[in-house]
Amino acid sequence: MAVEIAVETPLQDDVRTLVAELNGALSAQEPENPEEFNFRMTADEMAGPETTVWVARLDGEAVGCGALLRHAGGFGEIKRMYVRPAAQGRGVAGLMLVAIEELAAAEGLTHLALETGGEGYGAARRVYERAGYRRSGAFADYPDNPYSTFYRKDLTAAPAAA
Repeated sequence: MAVEIAVETPLQDDVRTLVAELNGALSAQEPENPEEFNFRMTADEMAGPETTVWVARLDGEAVGCGALLRHAGGFGEIKRMYVRPAAQGRGVAGLMLVAIEELAAAEGLTHLALETGGEGYGAARRVYERAGYRRSGAFADYPDNPYSTFYRKDLTAAPAAA
């Protein structure tokens, strides 16, 4: 079973369901978080022109998603990374990160940043750290807070062809 990752609209029913699952999983994992520290995007918000969404499919079934949100200042933010529990451990999140990074670099973005949860998000943090992301401070309009972990990865331009 090969995983296929492609840019798709988040407005499809199965992707909306995936995003709803993600939001439910986050709410269950972060019951103590004050609402102002829950930084979620709906499928409708993900459909904006500044955001590109990838969907991971296994045998046609949507099993994961991730998005690139472009910010003023030439950097991108990784949003909405999620892989259904049954599909975890197959490298889906890593493949999505590669796809996001390739588009960001092709567009000339200088770096990628992301916000993820606190200490209960060890698996997510390991995925990001294996991919070269390093902890950083809050960015964009995120407040520094005890419920978030922030990461950043600088993008380097590929060497010019000779």
